[in-house]
Amino acid sequence: ARALTDEECRAWLMILDGSELAGQADLPDLVRFLLGTGCRIGEALAVTWSNVDLERHLINIDSTLVRVKGQGLLIKRPKTKSSIRVPRVPLWLVEILRDRRARDPESQGAVFPDSVGGHRDPNNVERDHRRARRGTPFEWVVPHTYRKTVATMLDRQGLSARTIADQLGHARISMTQDVYMGRRAV
Repeated sequence: ARALTDEECRAWLMILDGSELAGQADLPDLVRFLLGTGCRIGEALAVTWSNVDLERHLINIDSTLVRVKGQGLLIKRPKTKSSIRVPRVPLWLVEILRDRRARDPESQGAVFPDSVGGHRDPNNVERDHRRARRGTPFEWVVPHTYRKTVATMLDRQGLSARTIADQLGHARISMTQDVYMGRRAV
């Protein structure tokens, strides 16, 4: 996956905001969450309100949601210790989360719930994402594109490779540099 440019990011979000399908699938806020945190899709869908500290602008990423054949949807610990992290989130994302929280202040469940308040299946979300981008100039955008976009944006802002690796939950800085951070033009 390649990273979205700032202009592409704005254009893609405008398409999502204007799409009835994307709105019904709650994709605009979820995509913004992915762009604000650098989370993997399963990590984002596993986040519950108890993981969110709106006052300190932090999200505790300590689990991931996976579908296991024969067992169904499971919340599991991430693969590596470095995937468990507490990233700081940008103020614009804090505002989105505050709005979501205000709509359901008593919920302790998923931040991005399914229609009955449970956790959403990552496979279904990816299917909805494919449908939303079909026929747009952004058919190439996959959920993993957002992680690469976050790494590239943080690099452009001058953050260290270690800080970016920590944000994404990578154990090895080289993984972040080689795979996630876009090359700069000479």
